[in-house]
Amino acid sequence: MTFQVALSFEDGITRFIKCDGDETVADASYRARINIPLDCRDGACGTCKSLCESGTYDGGDYIEEALTDEEAEQGYCLPCQMMPESDLVLQIPTTSDVAKTAAGTFTSTVTEIRKFSDTTIGFTIEIANRDDLVFLPGQYVNITVPGTEATRSYSFSTGPTSKELSFLVKITDGGLMSEYLRSRAQVGDTLEFTGPMGSFFLREQKRRALLLAGGTGLAPLLSILDKMRTDAADHPVHLVYGVSSDADLVELDKLEEYTKSLPQFTFDYCVSDPASSAPNKGYVTGLFEPAHLNDGDVDVYLCGPPPMVEAVRDHLKSEGVTPANFYFEKFNNAATPSGAEASAPPAAETVEAAPEYEIGEEHQPLSESDAQFDARMALELGAMELTIGRMTKEQLSEYRILAETSCESIENDHFTDAGAFTDTNAAFHEFLFRCTANDVLLEAYNRLEVTQLMTKVLRTADWVDEHIQHDHLDIVTAFETGDRAAAHDLIVSHSAHAKATMCRAIERSAVA
Repeated sequence: MTFQVALSFEDGITRFIKCDGDETVADASYRARINIPLDCRDGACGTCKSLCESGTYDGGDYIEEALTDEEAEQGYCLPCQMMPESDLVLQIPTTSDVAKTAAGTFTSTVTEIRKFSDTTIGFTIEIANRDDLVFLPGQYVNITVPGTEATRSYSFSTGPTSKELSFLVKITDGGLMSEYLRSRAQVGDTLEFTGPMGSFFLREQKRRALLLAGGTGLAPLLSILDKMRTDAADHPVHLVYGVSSDADLVELDKLEEYTKSLPQFTFDYCVSDPASSAPNKGYVTGLFEPAHLNDGDVDVYLCGPPPMVEAVRDHLKSEGVTPANFYFEKFNNAATPSGAEASAPPAAETVEAAPEYEIGEEHQPLSESDAQFDARMALELGAMELTIGRMTKEQLSEYRILAETSCESIENDHFTDAGAFTDTNAAFHEFLFRCTANDVLLEAYNRLEVTQLMTKVLRTADWVDEHIQHDHLDIVTAFETGDRAAAHDLIVSHSAHAKATMCRAIERSAVA
C-alpha cells in the first residue's frame, strides 16, 4: 500500500512524496530526488532524526545513541528506518536548499472571479496537472501578479482534494493584486504560483478544536473545515469569525453548509464596527464560552492580523487557560510604504506590501508546570515540619488509606485511569495541609492550582514515572516512624518524579 508523506522544511517549504508501506521514508525521499539529511541508513547516527507530527509508522531498528526511547515517545523518528502505516507529516530539521529541493511551480487558469464586496474578492483557478499539487489544509502559495514580477501570498480556501483552488483577497487601494483583481482580471487569465508553503496546517485531531479567523484569515480555516468534513471528524469544532465592517463578511453561506455536513461544527461571527447590523458587535474574544476552551483541553487554530493574535493570547492568559496546542498565522496586508507608520494615512505613491506571514505554535509550557510543582514541594516541606511526629493514629491511618487509593490507578509505569489518579492524588496531597490546621498554608496550596493543571495535562496521558506508585506509601511510612530526614528526601524526590510525568505528558501533547 502506498502512503503520502509530507516533508515540512525549516524554511516553510513542504514537499510531498509517495512511500510504499515496505520502504523507508528516506528511500522514498531520495527516489523523489529530495535529499533529506542522511549519513548511515542503518539507524546508527541519528543524522536524519525528524519529528512526526501526524500519522502512524513502524519505527524500525536503531540504536539508543541515534534515538532514545524518550525521544521516540515524543514523536521523533529516523526516516532511514521508519516505514509508514498511514499518511505522515514530518518536520525535517533542515532547509529545502540543503535538501536540494524547492517549492513546485504551477501554471493555472482563472475560472471564476467573485466580488463579495468592495473590500473582498475571491477567485478560483484550475491547473492541468492537479494531481501534482499536494498541500495540507491551511497552507499557502505565492502567486505572481500578472504584468509584474511581484508575488503575493494567499492561503487556499478549498480543501486538499478539491479540483478547483480558491482564494480570498482583501482589497487594498494601490495594491498590485488588488488593482489587478478589481480592474483587469478576467476568466481565462493565466496565473503562476509556487508552493505549497507554511507550517500552519491541520494536525491529527485528538480533541476539541477552536478555529479563530480575522478577515480573510477565514480562507485557511475553510480549507481546514473541508478536510475535517472529508475525514468525518468526530470531535467538536467551533469557529469564531471576526471582521471590521459588514462589507468584510464573506462565505457565511458556506459556514452554514458546514453546520449541516460536518457533525458537531458550530460557528459565530462578529463585527467590530458599532454601526454594524450584525447580531454580535465587538471582537472574537467576546464570543468565547467555557465549552469552547474546555479547560484548556483544546487545539486552537488562529489566522488573522498580529493585533488579533496578541489579543487572543492576552485573553487566554487573563482567563487562566493554556490550550493544549495553539497554532497561529499572523499576516499583514497593510498597504504601508517601507518605513512608514502603520497608523499614518497612505501616501499617493503607496503600493501594496507583500503580506508578511508569521507562523507559530504554542503548547503548555514546561517551565510553568515545573514552577507549580516546585512551589508545591516547598509548601509540603513546610507542612511536614508542622505535622511530623504530631499526627494522631487516626490521621496516619487515613493518610495511608489515601496513599493506597492513589496507587490503584497506576500499574508500574503507566496509568490505568489517569483521571482517577488525579482525583485521588489531589486528596492525598491536600490531606497533609489539612492536618496542619493552618488555613493560610492550605489556601496557599490551593492557589497553586496543581490539581487543575494535572486534570488538563494528564487527561489523555498513559505514562507515569514508575516511582510514583511507591512514593506516596513511602512518605506515609516516614511520617509513621517520625523520620524527618526520610520524609524530607522523599517529598523532594517525589516532586522530581511528578515533574517528569508532567513533562512527558506535555511534550506528547505538543506532538499531538
